[in-house]
Amino acid sequence: MKKNIALVTGGFSGEAVISYKSAITIQNNMDPEKWICYLIDITSTGWFYSKPNGDKVSVDKNDFSISVDGNKILFDAVLIGLHGSPGEDGKLQGYFDCLNIRYTSCNAATSALTFNKRYTLAVAAFGGIKVARSIHLFKNASLAVNDILSTLSLPVFVKPNNGGSSIGMSKVNVENDLSEAIEKAFKEDDQVLVEEFIKGREFTIGVFKSNGKVISMPITEIITENEFFDYQAKYSGASQEITPAILDESIAGKIRAAAVKAYSIFNCNGVIRIDFIVEASSADPYMLEINTVPGQSEASIIPQQVRAMGWTLQQFYSTLIEECFI
Repeated sequence: MKKNIALVTGGFSGEAVISYKSAITIQNNMDPEKWICYLIDITSTGWFYSKPNGDKVSVDKNDFSISVDGNKILFDAVLIGLHGSPGEDGKLQGYFDCLNIRYTSCNAATSALTFNKRYTLAVAAFGGIKVARSIHLFKNASLAVNDILSTLSLPVFVKPNNGGSSIGMSKVNVENDLSEAIEKAFKEDDQVLVEEFIKGREFTIGVFKSNGKVISMPITEIITENEFFDYQAKYSGASQEITPAILDESIAGKIRAAAVKAYSIFNCNGVIRIDFIVEASSADPYMLEINTVPGQSEASIIPQQVRAMGWTLQQFYSTLIEECFI
């Protein structure tokens, strides 16, 4: 019997626009022989099922159900395609846990932890994964520029501590630009991460589970025309993404090992994507961050890596859903 799957999209942050693009890709590649897919749009003004004709039906939050043509529909599982809050920070996962509904992403604790970039780096470092030196700033207790630069060396990256898609992120090369970059990041979040720049090549790799086995995906190298892989580079074509990456197997092996180790350390589920910089002199991978709900739009990296594996997106999304029921 086909299972009812809620494909959750939207969200409360500026990443909602990416969520809608991801939803299109996922919905177009759901296996109709296995799943009945219902698109659920979660916004700050309400939760709605978007019918094929464009009509909206409110979601009953008491049991996460919808009523269509007089029939009450409950969901066997949720495929989370919602980037940012509340789909990537653990809030939705906690809600589904309370209702005993299965979902495709990491659990509430892991999602909340990895949504905080600074805490992610701290746990990774404790687990033996290399990370850049950084400072954690809070809006009501931020440090002076001199204090920051007494600990970190320029250039540095300044970014909102929570969230994704590189919104509010800056690269700072000179001291006079640091205050402005911090102010820009604080407009997106009340916590900011200032992180030392590591010179090297940038790579990203997806990791997921299939039948309980952790699988690392083909590595992608990111070569950007901008100073870093910012929002424009990610979604407006201002970068070159090479999948699979062309690099020595000795380096590729280090990246895969670090990615699989991180998946285990953080107790991940579903598909995640981990960003690394391979430091130029040592050839060691330094972990930048973990994306627990990576983009699935046509321009996104995970679909590229799926195809490079020789899989179809339909196979891939079915695998993610089936893993819920193991």
